[in-house]
Amino acid sequence: MNNLLEFTIKAHGGLTHWNKFKNVSAHLNVDGMTWVRKQQPGILKDVNVSVEIEQQLVSFQSKDQKWKTFFDSQRIAAETDEGKSIEELLNPRQSFEGHTRETPWSRLQAFYFASYAIWIYFNAPFCFAHPDYEVTEIEPWEENGETFRRLQVTFPDYLVTHSRIQTFYIDKAGLIRRHDYNVEISENAAGAHYLYDYEEIQGIKFPTRRQVFIRNQDNTTIQPEPVLVLIDLSEITLK
Repeated sequence: MNNLLEFTIKAHGGLTHWNKFKNVSAHLNVDGMTWVRKQQPGILKDVNVSVEIEQQLVSFQSKDQKWKTFFDSQRIAAETDEGKSIEELLNPRQSFEGHTRETPWSRLQAFYFASYAIWIYFNAPFCFAHPDYEVTEIEPWEENGETFRRLQVTFPDYLVTHSRIQTFYIDKAGLIRRHDYNVEISENAAGAHYLYDYEEIQGIKFPTRRQVFIRNQDNTTIQPEPVLVLIDLSEITLK
């Protein structure tokens, strides 16, 4: 295993401990300009999420439990609390063909984006130990008086994600503090995703606040506005 990846995984709780769990759940409040631009404001405010660890399966549920979504790589669907189908989208990635950054999303498209994204957010860095991921340490980056070591990760083709190659910035304690990617389904929009306020939950460290900003061509970011995505997490539980 790459030395930096090994250091990072250990700092987040260790692979042996992580492998004891099968599922992560949390309460989310999600906001930001992306949801307004895509004409889905408030769609992820006050929701619960359940994320499988060994498979890319994700489910969102409203706080009042009146609806639930189900995601895998080939399908996104919504049901009532009684199990009645509301709507379904098969091969959802194909539905984004020709989209620009200003193209509105349907509700299921928004949940598709949120589902694959949260799976990566919860499973990184542990999933990178799998041999199907290609992980390389690249040159460090200095920002706001800190020097971050960086992991460039090439994701396996079968995994649904923002972009095939993504970069993770690691601080002196071994925690991920920034995550760069291009959103392929939104005209390859370049994002810099910052992670804050880590808490240790059942021996695993999770950030409880995340913000995504515009990333410039020179790798700098536009801050403090606009915030593309804002995620507040609570009630994190491992099973």
